Amino acid sequence: MTAVLVISVIVIAVVACARSARHEVPEGRGATIRLITYWLFSVLLAFELAAGALWDLWRIEYVRVSLTHLGYPLYLLLILGVWRVPGALALLVPRFPRLKEWVYAGAFFEYTGAAASHLLVGDRVNQWMGPAIFSGFTLVSWALRPASRRLPGGEATSTDKPTITWAVSILTVIAMLVVGFFTLPKGAPPQ
Repeated sequence: MTAVLVISVIVIAVVACARSARHEVPEGRGATIRLITYWLFSVLLAFELAAGALWDLWRIEYVRVSLTHLGYPLYLLLILGVWRVPGALALLVPRFPRLKEWVYAGAFFEYTGAAASHLLVGDRVNQWMGPAIFSGFTLVSWALRPASRRLPGGEATSTDKPTITWAVSILTVIAMLVVGFFTLPKGAPPQ
């Protein structure tokens, strides 16, 4: 049931974001496939940031045990959790390309740092593979972003439907937070 809920939210978010941002890319089959792929990886990344924020801010046992195992202080959860929600939102809303670059950089540093931390303490592949995969998702989303979401323009080049794009982005992050709440893992991580 949990997997169905998560997959449903991701599919709905990808469709909603792609439809609300259609005006950002040129017409054509290749452009449409690129847009859908961009939104798929961006929504997956934003969902992980939003759900991870809840895990961190509520200090669930899973993350407490993981952080302690890696040798990090528990207050790091508050720092990471607070910054993950605006990061998820910044990835999905239109405009602010410089802020998006910072979010991509921060997410990439966080995921590669988590993977390296697990490797350095001698964890098995199942512990470091998740962060490594999300660092790859970060790179794919960054590489496929539409021109209106890139630097050096500084501002979005299209303002055809900014209100609907903002509304879809904000509602998507809210839905991700709700699903993240209902899918909190129980207990310590597997060893």
